[in-house]
Parts: sequence; C-alpha cells; structure tokens
Amino acid sequence: MVEWTDAERSAITGLWSKIDVGEIGPQALCRLLVVYPWTQRHFGSFGNLSTYAAITGNAKVINHGKVVMGGLETAVKNLDNIKNAYAKLSVMHSEKLHVDPDNFRALAECITVVVAAKFGPSVFTAGAQEAWQKFLAVVVSALGRQYH
Repeated sequence: MVEWTDAERSAITGLWSKIDVGEIGPQALCRLLVVYPWTQRHFGSFGNLSTYAAITGNAKVINHGKVVMGGLETAVKNLDNIKNAYAKLSVMHSEKLHVDPDNFRALAECITVVVAAKFGPSVFTAGAQEAWQKFLAVVVSALGRQYH
C-alpha cells in the first residue's frame, strides 16, 4: 500500500478538480496514438488512425479518451486502495484485451504532458508534478497487477 502525505493528497485532488476530462482525456489518448503508433493495434475497431488528422478527428478516439480520463476519478476517490479499485479493469486489460502493460506507462506520460501543457508551471508546479507522477505510477501498477 502506498503512503500519501497530506501535501500529495492535496496536490492530486486539487489538480484533479481543475481537469476537464473531456479536454485532457482525448488529447492524451491522441498523443499516445501518435507518439506510440504501435498502441493503435488495440484500437482496430476505431477505424482510420493512419494520420494525425485522422486520429484527432476520430469520434471513437475522442470518446474513449474521455472514458479513460474519467476512469482516473476512481483512483482519485480511492487513493488508499487504488489497486483494489482497479482490480476488474486490470483483469479486463490483461485477459480480454491483451494490452501490453507498458502501454499504461506510455499513456501516463502522455497524460502528464497534456496536463503540464494545459496548466503550466503556476499550477503544475514541481511539487504537483511529483505527486501527480507518483499517483499515475500507482495507477499504472494497479492496471498491471493482473500481469504479475
């Protein structure tokens, strides 16, 4: 179980309260699909993902980005038990979708980049980044739990 300081909890929940899932989620998923094109293989049913324009204009990508980012709310609300909160999602990604767990780390990086670009250094301070990246590392670990 991870230990959170009061400052980390405050940074995570404070940052989360500013995040627009409908904006950040699609941008992060689009970035993942562009920067790490091999991740596209998990989204074959989404249609054309051959270019940046096709990815960013794809309604299924946009919607799934919202779903993925919205799913982080579960972790924010369960900071003391993220692994159990994500247990079913881990099983689904491992046993049904066969997602390489390294893709979770790549998506976490993309989310961090998008959040940093959106809020800049006045909101996404070094302390906020430290807490946010620790938070996402715990989420990535929880999603990869079924693989171990």
